[in-house]
Amino acid sequence: MTTPAAGIPATRPLTSPVRIVQVGAGAMGRAWIRNLRDSPDVDLVGLVDLDVGLARRAAEDEGVLPLAVGASVADVASRSGADAVVNVTVPGAHLPVSSEALFAGLPVLCEKPIAPTVAEALLLAAAAEASGRLLMTSQSRRYYPSITAFREQIAGLGQLGTASVEFAKAPRFGGFRDEMSHVLLLDMAIHAFDAARYVLDRDPVAVYCEEYNPGWSWYADGAAAAAIFEFAGGVRLTYSGSWCADGLETSWNGVWRVNGAGGTARWDGEAPPEWQARESGEVLRAHPAPAQQEIAGSLAEFIGALRTGHTPSGEVHSNVLSLAMVEAAVLSSTRGTRVLIHDVLEDGYSTAVAAARDERVRAALTSWGTVHEGLAR
Repeated sequence: MTTPAAGIPATRPLTSPVRIVQVGAGAMGRAWIRNLRDSPDVDLVGLVDLDVGLARRAAEDEGVLPLAVGASVADVASRSGADAVVNVTVPGAHLPVSSEALFAGLPVLCEKPIAPTVAEALLLAAAAEASGRLLMTSQSRRYYPSITAFREQIAGLGQLGTASVEFAKAPRFGGFRDEMSHVLLLDMAIHAFDAARYVLDRDPVAVYCEEYNPGWSWYADGAAAAAIFEFAGGVRLTYSGSWCADGLETSWNGVWRVNGAGGTARWDGEAPPEWQARESGEVLRAHPAPAQQEIAGSLAEFIGALRTGHTPSGEVHSNVLSLAMVEAAVLSSTRGTRVLIHDVLEDGYSTAVAAARDERVRAALTSWGTVHEGLAR
């Protein structure tokens, strides 16, 4: 028999809607408001933003009034009787916002990246342990029926050798992204890196990466990158990405190809994937069943975890390695050398222990012994 997950009162039927407070009312926040509004499993009961006027306008525009509005997570959650929090703030605010919610007794679903750095992600993993509450990141591009089918095809290829993903888009966001350093790696590549961990079903070992900014780029830095990752078992993944690639653009998921001893699987990021067995002329296409996609999919998994107590795929401990891939790629590009994922994790752990101000968080971190033991919990 399953028991209610932390943060859901045992006295309330698990079949009733989960009462959620959202933090962040910007452009991405509005997309989340619409998903929460339209979900039969959710009651959106509060909206938090440092700009309270912006929050009120967003709530009015999206038709979710009346609900509690304010600038404090704990205050709005208390006034609204919230069961959980969705954190859609900018990455730099993820650590304080998620920590406040966790220690207020609320499970959190946080937009990616879970934190800007590995050290902050480890602090959040420790905060989740110390508070006894679930912290999950929304790696929304795991939630496609086609990527699940692609993973199943790859599992049937036997010993794996090489994989590649090409990403080419030309979005003109405006705002903070235009001025970011390492913009492609920090803001977008984590989707591909996390998806690689998912479809290859193995962990990264090392990376060599180069970033560059094409002369016509409207970004300040790092709009394009090329990286070679080594994964466990000697598998190599080649990533080639650009955010200023007008013309013949790929899907937002990129274009994938994985080769193994038993054949090759490929996926264009949208249509059902296909594969061809070694020494066979027949190309077979998957027929995945419909499922909720992108942030609707991550929301559904979060709600399911709260109701059943199962550990979701985006739980903070398991997501740290995806962020470590990003940080290692940035370091490799900056240093011009191959970087080991192990070293990035160890450095992040040392930084996290030194930076921990909350004794509960520090105690959780030091109880790990090593970063790898802690992440395996």
